[in-house]
Amino acid sequence: MEQQVLMTIALWCLVVGALALVVLLVRQQQISTLLRARNAALENDLRTRDEEAQHLVSARLPALVDALSHMAAEVPGPLHPQLANTQYGQNLQLVVSLVTESVEKAMSRVDQSARTTLKAMMRTVQSLANEQQLAISTMQDRHDDPDVLEDLLRIDHANSQLGRRVQATAVLCGSWPGQQRSASSLTDIVRGATSRIRDYRRVDVHAQIDNAVISRAVEPVVLTLAELLDNAARHSQPNTSVEVNFRHAHNGTAIVIDDAGVGMNAEEIRRAAGLLAGREVADINRLGDPPQIGFAVIGVLAARYGFTVSVDTTSPFGGVRAVVFLPTALLTRIAPPAPVRPEPAVTPTVPQAPSLSTPSHTPASTAGGLPKRRRHAPRTGARPPATEQTLPPSTPSARPASETAAGMGAWQRGTRSGRGTESSDSEGNPQA
Repeated sequence: MEQQVLMTIALWCLVVGALALVVLLVRQQQISTLLRARNAALENDLRTRDEEAQHLVSARLPALVDALSHMAAEVPGPLHPQLANTQYGQNLQLVVSLVTESVEKAMSRVDQSARTTLKAMMRTVQSLANEQQLAISTMQDRHDDPDVLEDLLRIDHANSQLGRRVQATAVLCGSWPGQQRSASSLTDIVRGATSRIRDYRRVDVHAQIDNAVISRAVEPVVLTLAELLDNAARHSQPNTSVEVNFRHAHNGTAIVIDDAGVGMNAEEIRRAAGLLAGREVADINRLGDPPQIGFAVIGVLAARYGFTVSVDTTSPFGGVRAVVFLPTALLTRIAPPAPVRPEPAVTPTVPQAPSLSTPSHTPASTAGGLPKRRRHAPRTGARPPATEQTLPPSTPSARPASETAAGMGAWQRGTRSGRGTESSDSEGNPQA
């Protein structure tokens, strides 16, 4: 009996032990499964972080640097957005922010350094261009040989284009446009701007206007119009004209420039509008190669002097219509020139400087479109007084070659905007 009881107890012990072993095995299996799942999650998280870090280094940061360098690059977002709310994702975003700040500071230093260097260089080039212009003007007044004078006029025109490019670059770098000039009529300002571009013969001014621009805004408006006219001529066919008109408004006057060029797409118009309105910083490092500085310079001048420029309208000829609006505050009126009393028939007259937008009234012109005069034989003695019998009223009086040359030399200079120049400092800034 006792043996049977002992066997029963042993059996129950075995059963209990087996159950305990089963429980332990189940528990161990659950723990193992949980550990495997956790390890898999950790491995996946580690792989995700490695991929995100690689994506940051190989894609996001290079694109960010390109975007900050104004290379129109699109910066991609995180490869795994679910990491954004984690500490790891926040640390990566902090890296992006630090790189952004560092690159912006570096670009600012580079831009400022480039501006300072260019400004100093342009100051030197401007000085040399002014000296060259003075030498050319002196030679124009001294020489009377038609071939020499024609060459001098070509050099004069090329020098005026060089001066405009240097002046525009200097303005973009923070300088003032240049010397102050007296108030000038809008017609004279357009002629002055026309004389500073290569294709001046293609500019056609369709109207005259009495309004004038105040002294301090003359040079900025001339430079603005020169950039717009040059842009219109360069982006249209050589056999087409660039038309200039004036439009009165209740609060100012608009100068309208129409070309027959290829026009601008939506993105070009958007970017141009930003530069012209001053919404985009005129960074000299993002203006292309070669640099496209025209709109950037115009935007600087417009913001500084209080006029507006737009190029978001299509011209009637399928090209671009550029509108320069000058508010009333920049406009004035100048007294018309006093009538010139007729000179006696015996007095030679100096020819008027022809407008670049109208044909010259000289007897002939060169192949390049420059005025050409007849050469007169040198005088060997005193000239007898002319009478009505020797010089009919309808015949222009003869004039010495030197005076004719002086009139031709005034051709370029006469198209400059403004009639006088006030003092300025070495950088072209107006003096008080």
